Amino acid sequence: MSEACFIKGLYLVATPIGNLGDISARAVDVLTAADVIACEDTRNTKKLLMLLGISGKKLTAYHEYNADKARPRILERLRNGEMIALVSDAGTPLVSDPGYRLVQDCINQNIYVTAVPGASAVLTALQLSGLPCHRFLFEGFLPPKSAARQKELSLLADIPATLIFYEAPQRLEETLQDMLSALGNRQVAIVREITKKFEQTVRGSFSELLAEYRQNGFPKGEIVIVVSPAEQKSFSEDEIKNQLKAALKTMSVKEAVARIARQTSQTKKVIYRKALEIKDATE
Repeated sequence: MSEACFIKGLYLVATPIGNLGDISARAVDVLTAADVIACEDTRNTKKLLMLLGISGKKLTAYHEYNADKARPRILERLRNGEMIALVSDAGTPLVSDPGYRLVQDCINQNIYVTAVPGASAVLTALQLSGLPCHRFLFEGFLPPKSAARQKELSLLADIPATLIFYEAPQRLEETLQDMLSALGNRQVAIVREITKKFEQTVRGSFSELLAEYRQNGFPKGEIVIVVSPAEQKSFSEDEIKNQLKAALKTMSVKEAVARIARQTSQTKKVIYRKALEIKDATE
């Protein structure tokens, strides 16, 4: 593909998370054609480009610590008609990095933005977990301190979706223990070193995995934790109405309907109808 085929603008390019064979042909074409490659760590991106046989590329650092200063310079290049590729150290850009702010500014300034999809640790771990995939929430890294971590987990405890986290290996034991305390003894998959030589997925309950790891040692490497959804409690008609009555004493109909629908997994349409019945009966 020649450089003339590309529209000038920002290209969000997914790179391998371990196996170089996962780079797409389109990604190689974009990286070859780009005037500048914005990246988390220029050293890592130089190694990738060398392995891909791409040389002579101008690299500029763009990461969470320099984003506010680097972003205006990148935007100026884009306004001047350059083609810029944004990459993370591994995987899909914007997932756990500040790239979305750059995308927002491009959108606001009518600068062309497109994505070159590819490897994603989040989606690959979800696939390998064996847990429900139809609804999931990616939370990224939890707070490093136990108290803050448990507080964050308590906010996620009732969400009816598979939960996905990144975690550092040295914090895995503490995090799994906090998850057990805050979420209950759910099913979990620990997926590590995705697409690499020592890729491994271990599945079981929190208590089973903690016992196994404490006996045999905790894993090393890059880790993704995938947790089964909260079990949904069934509510009787009377329980739903009682919850609605209590909520309507302090909330608007809209607020009460949203809360009770979320708590009971009923549709807002059904809850709204019940709320109107309650209001009509009390007026």
